[in-house]
Amino acid sequence: MKITLPDGSIREYEQEEIRAIDLAYDISPGLGREACAVTINGVDKDIRTVINEDSEVTIHKFDSKQGKEAFWHTTAHVMAQAIKRIYPETKISIGPPIENGFYYDLDREGGFGDTEIEKIEAEMKNIIKEGFELDYFELSREEALKLMEEREEPYKIELINDIPEGDTISFYKQGEFVDLCHGPHIMTVKPIKAFKLTSVAGAYWRGNENNKMLTRIYGISFPKKSRLDEYLEMLEEAKRRDHRKIGKELGLFMFLEESPGMPFYLPNGTILRNQLIEYIRGLLVKNNYHEIITPIFMNRALWERSGHWDKYQDKMFISEADDDIYAIKPMNCPGCVLVYNSQPHSYRDLPLRISEFGLDHRFEQSGELHGLMRVREFTQDDAHIFLTLDQIKDEIKNLVALVDEVYSKFGFTYHIELSTRPENSIGSEEEWNSAEAALQEACDELELNYVINPGDGAFYGPKLDFHLRDSLNRTWQCGTVQLDFQLPQRFEVEYVGSDGEKHRPVMIHRAILGSFERFIGTITEHFAGKFPTWLAPQQVRILPITDRHNEYGNKLKSELEDCGVRVHLDDRNEKVGYKIREAQADKVPYMLIIGDQEQESGTVSLRLRDHTANETLEFNDFKDKLVEEIKNKTMDSSFL
Repeated sequence: MKITLPDGSIREYEQEEIRAIDLAYDISPGLGREACAVTINGVDKDIRTVINEDSEVTIHKFDSKQGKEAFWHTTAHVMAQAIKRIYPETKISIGPPIENGFYYDLDREGGFGDTEIEKIEAEMKNIIKEGFELDYFELSREEALKLMEEREEPYKIELINDIPEGDTISFYKQGEFVDLCHGPHIMTVKPIKAFKLTSVAGAYWRGNENNKMLTRIYGISFPKKSRLDEYLEMLEEAKRRDHRKIGKELGLFMFLEESPGMPFYLPNGTILRNQLIEYIRGLLVKNNYHEIITPIFMNRALWERSGHWDKYQDKMFISEADDDIYAIKPMNCPGCVLVYNSQPHSYRDLPLRISEFGLDHRFEQSGELHGLMRVREFTQDDAHIFLTLDQIKDEIKNLVALVDEVYSKFGFTYHIELSTRPENSIGSEEEWNSAEAALQEACDELELNYVINPGDGAFYGPKLDFHLRDSLNRTWQCGTVQLDFQLPQRFEVEYVGSDGEKHRPVMIHRAILGSFERFIGTITEHFAGKFPTWLAPQQVRILPITDRHNEYGNKLKSELEDCGVRVHLDDRNEKVGYKIREAQADKVPYMLIIGDQEQESGTVSLRLRDHTANETLEFNDFKDKLVEEIKNKTMDSSFL
């Protein structure tokens, strides 16, 4: 049996099978001790998995995605075991790993408060000291149901009953604790050296608001205490940067119960939003896009034709007018197709790029709403591109270059996921295979690093999703490029080819920022509210030391306004130190402090928002440099 490792080396074994964990120890004892999970021939599996044929194998330690998931999944079981020891009346449901840690949904009268959490953490430490190994076993449906009935676990019984006939029903056991689970898990609880239960929330069973509300306990764990300390510090920094907190402090936006999940943009937030629109619009003009505006309220028949009515109806706001049913659009593509079909096109028009800053509405559940990150009303920097099959690769390359230009401007790194056909898709397998191959070939030719995200494509086609990484090393899904063979068929979209015959184009859906709401939330936290000067709602604040300097301050203000600078004169009868502190709290990039000396010499005393020292400059030098910084949309101060 030959085992091929990630570095291309091959290990040969005479025996017919070997466990992945034993392979890890055979490679090196250190790898064996740290092994958390394994990938065999492209499929992620439990580290206990038996390899019995020639295979390509990757052993995962904690620092990989697969390793973290197995580590955190095991910690979730440790937490559930501790809860069942202390509060045996608790009914357990599901406890998966998530992007950052794990959670477990639990049913206990009265829930869990701070006192209970402290007791649970203490018992988790005891369990880890006991050093249980995790044992995997399988049962028949009858045996599984009997086991969970004996343990009085109604949620597990419901899950077992939903498992399709013929599927494996598997369990993991550690000490006295047994859980219905498909894994994967690490070998023992011993490597869990540091953990923290981070928050408690409510969650409907199976995400259905008609079901019982359970208590969800979130947590995180690491193989080293130092890494937990770093993570907890990051959480504290994330709280300080929370866009909801900063948005309120800077007067960017607000939410009111009169319109849940739909942001009210305040004056400062409107400036920020408009600056982003202006920036994106400028790029679109350079890249030959044609901007349109389509209605937000359209007839049910349109959504039935597009397929959204069947696949997306529960997310749509629906109303009646003229004895017919209408819906507020949850996306912009059908309206754009109507615009395309309003006049004939030839192959000479393609690729035809049509953009729209489209206002969309989706009925997200109230428990899913989260500031600007998850809303019911949002505006997308959307575009739809009509093109021929042989233009796909070049257009994908152009789009990736455009996305890279925008994200680099804001200092973001990113990774790409290629999402393939989901279960509820429309269209033939042949069409999907062709679309997925086109995306993959374009990525390969561009030598892009991407990962396959199976089954997460749009219902009409595969897509590339761009995940930004911010200054706290968190990821946010913003941009997307989606390849669509289906809507052009459903709407009989055509162009006249060079042969004089009618042909059907392909359609690309694409967004760069994604939604302005999520992107504004992301950059607010990324910059901690200290926006680069070109984006800052207020770019300069002039601070006269006394009333006799107000006239000079007004002169400077007028000159800056004539150059398009957003400037405010703080001529209140307050001490200049107080004015400085307020300007810093408002995160204004530049403060111009003016007194007798500055007034007489035509200079300004410049202070930056993150600095305590002042620098004296000729006002015209400051103005010229500032205007150039704003024009170039520079991300760093020109005066550092």
